[in-house]
Amino acid sequence: MSSMFGKPRAGGERPPQSPLAECNVAILGCRGAGKSALTVKFLTKRFISEYDPNLEDTYASEELVDQQPVLLKVMDTADQDGPGNCERYLRWASAFLVVYSIEDRKSFEGCQRYLEVLALHARGCQRRCPVLLLGNKLDMEQYRQVPAAEGMSLASRFGCLFYEVSACQDFAGVQHVFHEAVREVRHQAERSLPVRPLFITEERPCLPVATPVALPPRQGLASCTFNTLSTVNCKEIPPVAQAKLVTVKSSRAQSKRKAPTLTLLKGFKIF
Repeated sequence: MSSMFGKPRAGGERPPQSPLAECNVAILGCRGAGKSALTVKFLTKRFISEYDPNLEDTYASEELVDQQPVLLKVMDTADQDGPGNCERYLRWASAFLVVYSIEDRKSFEGCQRYLEVLALHARGCQRRCPVLLLGNKLDMEQYRQVPAAEGMSLASRFGCLFYEVSACQDFAGVQHVFHEAVREVRHQAERSLPVRPLFITEERPCLPVATPVALPPRQGLASCTFNTLSTVNCKEIPPVAQAKLVTVKSSRAQSKRKAPTLTLLKGFKIF
């Protein structure tokens, strides 16, 4: 079942031929970690303290992330005590938020099982989905059972980002985490783009062409001509011995950093 919270952002009207890009985010974690509270906080800016822990639903919201519109779909999963029936979100999601409560060590230990399932799934498929580890209920600092250093260490072990937020008090922090998931999905998509063929353009040097210049005849000598050089356009490719400047234009993903200049042959350079 899918539902829509709120209204599209202002200025979000689009022509029919330009559909929004989509990003699917699944929120995973043990019961009581605050997954539904995080979802509702992000979508409505409100905090709910009571909800049905057995309810699982998918919501959608039009967001503007880095001045780019996106249709963000959020699946609020309802696993009870750990990963179960994972296929329903493993194939659907393009990013995962794994949530635990900083005041509940059991929920933190449950996060490790989710991260193991996601790591195993990533090894068996071709696409890599970003994973963010999220410590919730930062407003309950006085009851903390899981130090931030442990959360950072777990995130580092599984190669995912780490954040701590409060679904009760901090809308900006919650929004930042969801938007960061969108950014990670975009970055992963850019890294996964196929390498495009290289296009080579040449700046051809002009070949010298002899232009006859007549000298005035001298007494006792036959008139003769000397060849002087002038520059004209030439359609033929010069031989390899001639110096040629070769510019290699790479794809957008490759052109973000400037590679060092390499000399291939005499007079050949790649920039």
